Amino acid sequence: MKDTQTEKKNKLGVVPIPKLLFSMSIPAIISMMIQAMYNIVDSIFVAQIGEEALTAVSLAFPIQMIIISSFVGLGVGINSAISRRLGQNKKSEAANVAEHGFLLAMLIAAVLGILGFFTAEAFISLFTDNASIIAQGRAYLMIVTTLCFGSFITQAAYATLQGSGEMIQPMVGQIIGAVVNIILDPIMIFGWLGFPALGVAGAAIATVIGQIFGMAYMLLVVFKSSKNYLKLDYKVFHYESAIIKDIFKVGLPAAIMQGLASLMITGYNLILAGFGMSAVAVFGVYFKIQSIIFMPIFGLGQGAMPIFGFNYGAKNRERFNETLKVAMTAALSIMALGTLLFWIFPAQIMMAFNPSAEMMEIGIKCLRSISLAFPLAGISIMLSVSFQAIGKAYVSMIASFIRQMIVLLPVTYLLAQAGGLDWIWYGFIISEMFCLAYELFMYRWYQRNIFDNWEASPVVMQN
Repeated sequence: MKDTQTEKKNKLGVVPIPKLLFSMSIPAIISMMIQAMYNIVDSIFVAQIGEEALTAVSLAFPIQMIIISSFVGLGVGINSAISRRLGQNKKSEAANVAEHGFLLAMLIAAVLGILGFFTAEAFISLFTDNASIIAQGRAYLMIVTTLCFGSFITQAAYATLQGSGEMIQPMVGQIIGAVVNIILDPIMIFGWLGFPALGVAGAAIATVIGQIFGMAYMLLVVFKSSKNYLKLDYKVFHYESAIIKDIFKVGLPAAIMQGLASLMITGYNLILAGFGMSAVAVFGVYFKIQSIIFMPIFGLGQGAMPIFGFNYGAKNRERFNETLKVAMTAALSIMALGTLLFWIFPAQIMMAFNPSAEMMEIGIKCLRSISLAFPLAGISIMLSVSFQAIGKAYVSMIASFIRQMIVLLPVTYLLAQAGGLDWIWYGFIISEMFCLAYELFMYRWYQRNIFDNWEASPVVMQN
């Protein structure tokens, strides 16, 4: 049922697309860049402990990716469901979506915390029999998994605000979490200011404390501040299975898509382990560093998603297509710059991680080779965001499966057999080509069968 209170135009349906997209994306890009920076700073501090510590954190990364994929999927599901309902002028139902989202966040965090507690040591032991690496990896994973509730609740708050077009407060929440983490990292890791030196475990503790501080701020914004367009009130909450299904319909494929990265990294590490632990450590460094390039793209996607979702709900073909065009152009420009930086400054980038001579040699080739795939990945990510926003996240999930499971790992294995370690990295370029070809095909299909059947839509009015 549509809300019929005092109406006003929602900016998602009226502001010119370039201005709207960049005004919404810039706060998200800033917050994502801060997120990337504190992940990198975390690894830089860990690298000062030694290569074994850096390897332990690198081996733990696939499990962290499962956590990340779960809360990212949840956020995508909430964001998409809210923005589509606002496009249909259903504000009260959009608020109910957000209320369901917070309950799901707590439930998923509890399940993953229990699983992480019981599987941490066994997972690290898959890759090495080095007792020091196993002990450090286990300590790191036990902390970041059992105390992951902060990241999930924070993500539900981000999605609630972003789905209605509010991007500033999520940025502030990210900044708070990142600053707390960066301040605590050296204190906890090296034992500054009278604290015991906790090493890798200290890095994990700093991470979860930062997440909890960010969570506290975001809960205040969502439930107490006028900055939240949607008014949440659990006193009048009513459970609807259809809302849960809608969140999962979009969020689960998005989570699986992100989770495939965990399987890919695990498989990749197994292949790299045959060339030594330095190769594994380099790949871990690459994934931290590449976030500097990819996080702006993800921030751009966060800004674009509610615009896609709102105008899909409003059946406004022109604004939807213009959003995709502007977003893809911006993504391609950012990724081309990233490729250039990785080609010109690979040694300088690696130096931040206290590399051995072997790590430096491997790292230069790794950064230059994989970065050739960046421009293709930028276009692919924007297409993926558009599918998620309209509730067709399964398309993005299939594209990710093609990229990482069907193409990347088998091709990487074959390249390793044929040309050794130097050839392994080119699998990323081949996999991005296949993924992008599939997404372009599917976009054209939806264009012909859905968008082209819409008539020009009037601007939707929002209360």
